[in-house]
Amino acid sequence: MKEITAKELETKRIAEEKLNIIDVREDEEVAMGIIPGAKHIPLGQIPERLDELNKNEHYYMVCRSGGRSGSACDFLIQNGYNVTNMAGGMLDWKGETE
Repeated sequence: MKEITAKELETKRIAEEKLNIIDVREDEEVAMGIIPGAKHIPLGQIPERLDELNKNEHYYMVCRSGGRSGSACDFLIQNGYNVTNMAGGMLDWKGETE
């Protein structure tokens, strides 16, 4: 599984690269702050919401600490998606949130 640090992802965001970020945390966690532009799909809803993801796109998966997003990556990779896990999750995120 590919991984990226929170700092590396923030650098890409600041450089205005086209990023598809999926936050797999629960509603109450996302309410405390989400990376601007990220799409919220709780981990348990990923299988039923695959139609919202494009296999021709690349996605960065985010959760609180990197564990749930890692599980999401494993599932998505098995289903043919191109994904990268943000190691350390939002605990390591020092960038802007909304």
